[in-house]
Amino acid sequence: MKELEKLFDRIIQRTTINLRELGYNVKPSVWSLIPPGQMTKFYAFYGITPDHPLNFQFRHSGLAGSYFLGRCHVTNSLLYKSDIRGDELKKKGELFRFQEFEIQVSKDEEILIEDSALIKTLVHNFSHDPETLEKFFIKDTVSTHYANIHGSPSDGCFLGPFSTVDLTTIRDCVIGTFSYIQAGEISHLNIEPGTIWVRSPGNFNFLYRYPGEQLKKYIYFAPGDQPQGIFMDFVNDRKEDFQEIFEVVNFESSVSVPGSASLDRYAVTKPTTHISENVLVSQRAYLQNVWLGKGANAQENCYIINSRLEGYNVTAHGAKIIEADLGKNVFVGFNSFLQGRPDCRLSIGKESIIMPHTIIDIQEPLSIPAGHLVWGLVTNQKDLEENSLPVNKFSEIETRFSKGNLVFEGSGRSFVKAFQDRIHHILEANGAFFNGAENKGHAQRNQNISFNTIQPYPRGSLKGLYPTIVIQP
Repeated sequence: MKELEKLFDRIIQRTTINLRELGYNVKPSVWSLIPPGQMTKFYAFYGITPDHPLNFQFRHSGLAGSYFLGRCHVTNSLLYKSDIRGDELKKKGELFRFQEFEIQVSKDEEILIEDSALIKTLVHNFSHDPETLEKFFIKDTVSTHYANIHGSPSDGCFLGPFSTVDLTTIRDCVIGTFSYIQAGEISHLNIEPGTIWVRSPGNFNFLYRYPGEQLKKYIYFAPGDQPQGIFMDFVNDRKEDFQEIFEVVNFESSVSVPGSASLDRYAVTKPTTHISENVLVSQRAYLQNVWLGKGANAQENCYIINSRLEGYNVTAHGAKIIEADLGKNVFVGFNSFLQGRPDCRLSIGKESIIMPHTIIDIQEPLSIPAGHLVWGLVTNQKDLEENSLPVNKFSEIETRFSKGNLVFEGSGRSFVKAFQDRIHHILEANGAFFNGAENKGHAQRNQNISFNTIQPYPRGSLKGLYPTIVIQP
């Protein structure tokens, strides 16, 4: 166990050194977040499929409860119940288009995690950085509970609980609790908690900040303490439902799954759940009394409870939908929290876009009209009017627009188109448009995954660490 603690201290020191210009000391925030005993309690596991490259290398690392798919190297790192998805890695010979350039990928892309600690973090490699085509790196970085590192190479950074960095290369940055950043490339920034920032240089800039006191009710993180608030209570209340599927070797779900759909072995499904054609349900998703229409998906760490999704719905990583009815083509962004109640359901009209990190928490029935863009904190009709706009109206913005805590500059049309194109890509990549022969995606390719487990040293000074392991075809 001594080596495990020495490794954690080394990672903390390296991250703190990178953040010295910001004056941020990582240790008080994270030293107590991984009890050493937890690092020996859970196995790590990896997926093997005919459709994904197989190349794993683990060196001097702890991997407790973490999952790996694709090509991944982990060195001098601690990963606790994290998901490392390499199912959209670039392949040698592919052309990567950036602005007027067409760049050929020189070798198969890999995920490289070095000197980092990831706690209950989702990593997805879908990167757009033209400078690092073959290496998706996470280096000298600490990421905490339910953060998302999505297409975002990271060097020398700290990510707070429920934060998301999306399609953004980050260096020497602090990303505050429940902040969402999609900004292309940033460095040496300390992002305040509850910041929603979407930027395309020269095109648009979307900036919203949650009122601090209101956000604390949902998620609050102080150095020396565990994350607290409604979000943590929600996931902790359902932890036991995941224990069974991880403790049983051969687990058979009672849910019927069409031949064109995929229900992950490590997802929780409780009565009564209906899965239609071309549906994708990822690992650590949680479904209870849910109707998922054709082409819908529930990504990692999603919770959908007592809800109906009509079809072609995207429920992005970490989003939660409770007591709600969603029309077709509704997008619910990363880590959003949509909570209706049995006696006051939430209704969202077709083709609406619920921005990442949106909180809708109602005590009376609320209906969001079709084709609306919604952001921020919504608890009633008045909040909805302040934090939403019809998509076609938002597209008419040409210079500057402000409403409530939102400030937007640039082209609304470009902003909307970027989101719509992204949604189409997600549906396409997930296999929502599969016609029986063409347009295969994750829902079809993930059907043949087999899972294998690996274990750490059980005792002695190396307790909790894994031996060097190389897994290749």
